[in-house]
Amino acid sequence: MRYGVLGPLAVWDAEGRPVRVPEAKVRALLANLLVHGGGPVPADRLIEDLWADNPPGGSANTLQTKVSQLRRVLGRDQVVREPAGYRLLLADDVLDALRFQELADRARAHREPAVKADLFADALALWRGPAYADVAEALFARGEITRLEELRLDVVEDHAEVRLTLGEHTALAAELGTLVARHPLRERLRMAHMRALYRAGRQGDALQSFQELRRELAEELGVSPGPEVSALHEAILRQEPRLATPAVGSLSCRTNLPAPLTPLIGRREAAEQVLARLDPGANTRLLTLTGLGGVGKTRLAIAAAREVAGQFTDGVWLVELAGLGAASTPDDIAERVITTLGLCDTAVTEPDLEDLVGWLCRAVADKQLLILLDNCEHLIEPVAVLANAVLSAVPAAHLLLTSQEALDIPGEVVHPVPPLALPKDTDPQTAARSSAVELFVERAAAAAPGFVLDAENAAAVSAVCRRLDGIPLALEIVASRLRTLSPHELAARLDDRFARPDARVRGLPDRQRTLRGMLDWSWQLLSEDERTVLRRLVVHADGWAMPSAQAVCADDGLPAGRVPDLLSRLVDRSLVVREGNRFRLLESVAAHGAERLAEAGEESAVRERYVRHCTELAEREDELLRGPDQRRSLERLNAETVNLRRALDLAVTHGAAEYAVRLVNALAWYWFLRGRFTEARRSLRAALAAGEGAAPDARLTARIWLTGMELRTSQTGAVPGPADGDLGAGVGDPVLRARLRWFVGTGLTGSGRHREGRRLVEASLTGARAAGDRWGEAAALVELASHAPARDGSAELGAALFREAGDRWGQLRATRALALAAEDEGDRVRTERLHREGLLMAEELGLWTEAVETLTRLGETALADGRTERATELYERARSVSAERAYTRGEIRAEIGLGHAARLRGDRDAATDHLNRALAKSRASGHGVHADAALAELNLVPRP
Repeated sequence: MRYGVLGPLAVWDAEGRPVRVPEAKVRALLANLLVHGGGPVPADRLIEDLWADNPPGGSANTLQTKVSQLRRVLGRDQVVREPAGYRLLLADDVLDALRFQELADRARAHREPAVKADLFADALALWRGPAYADVAEALFARGEITRLEELRLDVVEDHAEVRLTLGEHTALAAELGTLVARHPLRERLRMAHMRALYRAGRQGDALQSFQELRRELAEELGVSPGPEVSALHEAILRQEPRLATPAVGSLSCRTNLPAPLTPLIGRREAAEQVLARLDPGANTRLLTLTGLGGVGKTRLAIAAAREVAGQFTDGVWLVELAGLGAASTPDDIAERVITTLGLCDTAVTEPDLEDLVGWLCRAVADKQLLILLDNCEHLIEPVAVLANAVLSAVPAAHLLLTSQEALDIPGEVVHPVPPLALPKDTDPQTAARSSAVELFVERAAAAAPGFVLDAENAAAVSAVCRRLDGIPLALEIVASRLRTLSPHELAARLDDRFARPDARVRGLPDRQRTLRGMLDWSWQLLSEDERTVLRRLVVHADGWAMPSAQAVCADDGLPAGRVPDLLSRLVDRSLVVREGNRFRLLESVAAHGAERLAEAGEESAVRERYVRHCTELAEREDELLRGPDQRRSLERLNAETVNLRRALDLAVTHGAAEYAVRLVNALAWYWFLRGRFTEARRSLRAALAAGEGAAPDARLTARIWLTGMELRTSQTGAVPGPADGDLGAGVGDPVLRARLRWFVGTGLTGSGRHREGRRLVEASLTGARAAGDRWGEAAALVELASHAPARDGSAELGAALFREAGDRWGQLRATRALALAAEDEGDRVRTERLHREGLLMAEELGLWTEAVETLTRLGETALADGRTERATELYERARSVSAERAYTRGEIRAEIGLGHAARLRGDRDAATDHLNRALAKSRASGHGVHADAALAELNLVPRP
């Protein structure tokens, strides 16, 4: 059972259908037990609460009768008698008041304003009226009613403040007026209203609101407004710039730039030059930072990009290219950008998506954004093609690149990044002004606490910086040696190392020889086991977690249990970088380690361990993707995406067909959940072309996954149906066989081939039940119910099975099917509740097109109930998410909904504007059905 107290007392069964609780006293009894949150309530207390000063004769028996009546409604085991009294059994998620508090807490903990606003809105949407409305006059409920009402107002204020940061001041100015009139003494609410009025161009009304607050406080409490609201009043009078509408979004939600682990040292002038070039008003739209490895190009680029993030309304995005192979195409790079921008879910809605560069350009055509492409030197040609396309098609796009060489294309501005400034003499005060010395001292103090630059060590420190040519990476690595060496000893060892003939590498520029010599020296100072671990780690394309390091580095001569300690020592020596629970190598260190790996003759063995580990990791995670660990598993696979691609490339290139096929089969469901159909198709084809080394049923499995993927990404009828009459008959695992039939069947249904699709889904249901696969049974039941709503309980059973499995994606699908059924039955309350639940799950899983579709359905439900303001808010959210995710169809539907809501409000001008925008977008994008809908709605708008 589920209970609602945020409004009139309500009870729903497991399927969401209302349950009637008869008689006022029984309802009051239930309310009393709910007020106590599942805690015991003594019988004497219940009698007093229910009958006050007029208890009936035999009151204990009468109470027992009411309890029995309640048990008949809820179930006998739901109300229990204990020595301390009667208690209602409550699970964590069955009471709307607890759900309200949970959503509010999640919203406050989240960093992204857009998500915070959504969560606060979902929390407030749970309120159906005054809390405990049935028993509002009862003494036992008054304390809880007051507490909940205070919590609601806190959330209203939180929500208003977040919406102000998102630029929703015009809507808030209207909405908050009623609330302020109802709660005239709440200063925080008043401040939000004043800010909204001011930003909406109503400065006079904002000042008048303050005067009303001053008068109310004086008359009611005899006090003056507090310092915060008074300061806001003064700021409005002075029209201070800080009150202006902020750029929509915040750094946290408009960028993926990592937080700096250490401050940027010695680059003030260079940063200012880069910032000037990156200004959206400047003429430079393609800026390439060039320089040798280890000079600090990436650090400088990220620091500069963070500084200008607020000037790019659609975000600043870091796209790491080091993990891509040298044979990568412009589409491969475009796919990486699409993934980084979070547009995979949107791209899935496009049929025959082969030209990824073109689709990316269309998707961001009207956006103002900065894309940072890091480590481009091995991909000069494809990056140049992508850059040309983006800059030509996206007028407000800017590109910032880091590379050891320039692209050499029109419009590119090259900014060389030199090493840090060297000390001019050995005087401590003069040397300290050198950026090279500043960085060395900073890192030395971190490695050896208490280290300072002084007259005794200044000469040695200056010698070290000059010997290393001011190269930041070299300085950071050797600074860690001060744990065991004095500055003079360190300088002497470097002099000895660089004076030796074997330290000179022919054919390299001087500064590159310096970096190479320093890496060679650092290598020689490592123990044999440390060298082994360092060179074996280079096989990772994009960092690693500790289990991966153990799997790849350990062998008969090096136990896995020793790897964590050895890795820790490499971190201490600044040869490995730790970021949270993951580790990575800097470019120059990785290149040096790759040479050492080849010298050791270990490339083949390490590659095989790496491919095997990645395959087994993917197979383990595949099992978790259909259960309660689904979200964490998705996050882990997201983090390992580049490594998994590298493993597949290695398996295909080196003839490991068995691992290639196992890997793509394990990743197929992940690709589906993440909407990465282009990657899935390419990877499955590559694995199948790798040779015949894989088992026949594994190859058949891969072919079936490929068929299902192609059905979802090609136009209707473009993909032939399954060739055999009994799809997957050669797959030995009955569970997998049934799931594959479901996957292809749903693909056929989605492409309009309903009869073929239904036949396969029904076969999958039979197979899943025979194999005892409750997940497969749930998936088939929900799919069948989604396309042919019936009252046979299929959707309810599927939803229950998905809940049992803990699969949030499955619960989302089931919730949508139940909502559609409730909509067909005309049950708007249940429809709205189910859509709200689905919205939360879609946002949790990052399924943004699903979130948009759900928001529009919620908007339609609100309009059907005559709640135009609520509908407008929902459609605005849908439009905002659609615009951010380049989801054109969602934008069009949201604009049509906004036009409909405006028409019902009597706002003819707003309705016309929204519908004309929808019509224009529909025609421009080829969405003819939506164009017809927009035109039909436009014809209903009254003419002036």
